[in-house]
Amino acid sequence: MTTLYKLTSAQGQTYGQTQWGPGIEHTASGEGPLCGPGHIHAYTDPLLAVLLNPIHARFEAPLLWEADGDVAQTDSGLKVGCTRLRTLRKIPVPEISLEQRIEIAIRCALAVYPEPNFAAWAEDWLSGQDRSAEAAAARAAAAGPSARAAAARAAARAAAAGGPSARAAALAAAAGPSARAAEVAAWAAEEAAARAAALEAAEIESTFDLVAIVHQVVDRASVT
Repeated sequence: MTTLYKLTSAQGQTYGQTQWGPGIEHTASGEGPLCGPGHIHAYTDPLLAVLLNPIHARFEAPLLWEADGDVAQTDSGLKVGCTRLRTLRKIPVPEISLEQRIEIAIRCALAVYPEPNFAAWAEDWLSGQDRSAEAAAARAAAAGPSARAAAARAAARAAAAGGPSARAAALAAAAGPSARAAEVAAWAAEEAAARAAALEAAEIESTFDLVAIVHQVVDRASVT
């Protein structure tokens, strides 16, 4: 039995109007892929649930539940699939601001792509020295037209291997509406992460602790 976290709609429901609430338990067969009827989705961290909501369930005004369950599969640390999940109690939904999402995306990219020009732009953004859309667009364009094709190949390899990718993490962090500068900054970070994942000859290890990066960014704000 593992402590987990479950996001639901404001009505306490998930796909197919499945109802959750204090002490409510559901089970699944554990058969088939994680994103299928054989698994019940949950998260290992409340911040991860909120961060990934825009690309997973996309709940508006969600409820967050502390839960316990039996984990059968994991999506490279992004979410887990359970054969049994019981919601115990509602807990406060943590907030991750747009600025924090962009910082998370950039730090994900930096973890796997320390190319000097990109790192210089990223450090300027993180320090607040230059967060302009122009600087971000210039950095993204410098990645070259081959980056997108290479990223597609990298995504296919990652999917086949079942491993996490910097591209997925950066996209998740940057999801949601944004102003122009923030949107382009997130794209630049995501593009750099994708390019890093595609550099086969460099043999860059493109795994990192997403939860640790999220807490590094969000927890710092809570103590300042």
